[in-house]
Amino acid sequence: SELNKFQQPSIFVNIFPSVFNLPLLCSLQPFPQYGIVLDAGSSHTAMYIYKWPADKQNGTGVVTQHSECHPKGGGISSYVGQQGAAGRSLQVCLDQAMQDIPRARHHLTPVYLGATAGMRLLNISSPVQSAQVLQEVGHKIQSYPFNYQGAAILSGQEEGAYGWVTVNYLLENFIKYGFVGRWLSPGRQTVGALDFGGASTQITFVTKDEVEDESDRMKLRLYGHDYSLYTHSFLCYGRDQVLKRLLAHLVTTQGHTGTVAHPCFPAGYIITMKLGTLFDSPCTVAQTPSYSYNPQAALSVKGTGKYDHCLGNITEIFSFHSCPFSQCSFDKVFQPNVSGSFMAFSAFFYIHQFLQTTTGIPVTTPAQLEEAAHSICNMSINEMLVLAPDQEPRLQDFCAASVFTKVLFTRGYGFDEISFPHISFQKKAGDASVGWALGYMLSLSSLLPGESVGLRKALKPGAWAALLFLLVLLPATALMYVSLQACRRKKKGSSDTAS
Repeated sequence: SELNKFQQPSIFVNIFPSVFNLPLLCSLQPFPQYGIVLDAGSSHTAMYIYKWPADKQNGTGVVTQHSECHPKGGGISSYVGQQGAAGRSLQVCLDQAMQDIPRARHHLTPVYLGATAGMRLLNISSPVQSAQVLQEVGHKIQSYPFNYQGAAILSGQEEGAYGWVTVNYLLENFIKYGFVGRWLSPGRQTVGALDFGGASTQITFVTKDEVEDESDRMKLRLYGHDYSLYTHSFLCYGRDQVLKRLLAHLVTTQGHTGTVAHPCFPAGYIITMKLGTLFDSPCTVAQTPSYSYNPQAALSVKGTGKYDHCLGNITEIFSFHSCPFSQCSFDKVFQPNVSGSFMAFSAFFYIHQFLQTTTGIPVTTPAQLEEAAHSICNMSINEMLVLAPDQEPRLQDFCAASVFTKVLFTRGYGFDEISFPHISFQKKAGDASVGWALGYMLSLSSLLPGESVGLRKALKPGAWAALLFLLVLLPATALMYVSLQACRRKKKGSSDTAS
């Protein structure tokens, strides 16, 4: 141990051997506790390992991210019909967790699996297959020596709220540990959360306005403070589903004759696919052609790179026409006016970063977002390859994703020249990835107390008593040691004089 590296004066050890062997000293820095969250998204699964001080189980310790893992392959919903494949897709990350977490802590480490919009869609189209996938991943996790807490499909509201909790927890907007040894309320305003996954997108923020739709209202009490949230999840408005819906729209409007011009694909880009792959999702099944439809027929898609046509087609994905409330975002969904600062993460971060690096435009205003999107959409595939060769597999999608972000933020959510600059596009806050996973674990493991936290005690009462004993004992022992040495020198001096 670290204690053995420190050489104590021999008299201390000889006189008080039990003091320096106290288990108490080893417990001054107790082993941390760990928690694992498997974020089973629509396009991929990610694993996050968190840790916190062992004596903070009931809500006063700071939870930090220990490590993360991103296995290859799709989300667990993509393994439907492949016996055991969904479970095997988690194996690489679970094996990593075995190494990242001390063996003595394995059986104490809770594991949570939360599935999001991909599994919500599968549960709509086939509840039986959805249950089978969850059962498979559950069996795989239970084959490891961790404390399995179950696998669940999160609702859109839960996904949005947990993302909001993560953002504000990491920014220390709830509480902050002060220099005086107390947890303090920093008195800062909370930050709204904007999440963009593969199959859904979420907006969550604190509002003082009346939330007219009960399903979009959530009340939380954290650290002695009440929060009234507006939160809504738009299923089928995630990145992958939007791209699929856009192409399905182009096919139905242009006619499925075998070739389709795609204004959001860069000029020079051509791809061939089976027609049926466009209409195999609950998000596009309603657009399935009703005549002469052959799902095995080949479809050739050719990019034309025309910003205005791209903007027009993406706008048609949204419905801005009617609103049953005093005001709406789109698709007849109530939304109060956005207020305060926001953090945009997940795919929003990558789109924003791509626009900045390839165009050199800061993208801090709606006008700059439009300018950057316009610039990307007018590039040929070869021009994009020169500017961003590392993004080659997804280059063709950035124009559509950028235009969609512009329409969603400005016309949908209502961000303008004043509010848009208050959006921060981030992948991490501190050393932790931003998303719903941390908020999910904090809530399920009771690490977010509803009441305010008072004095933080880093040690248990018995440990405090022993430590105080040491603080009194050590100076006294040191004084005794000095006195003994002085007496010895005095006696030696007297002997020398006598001789």
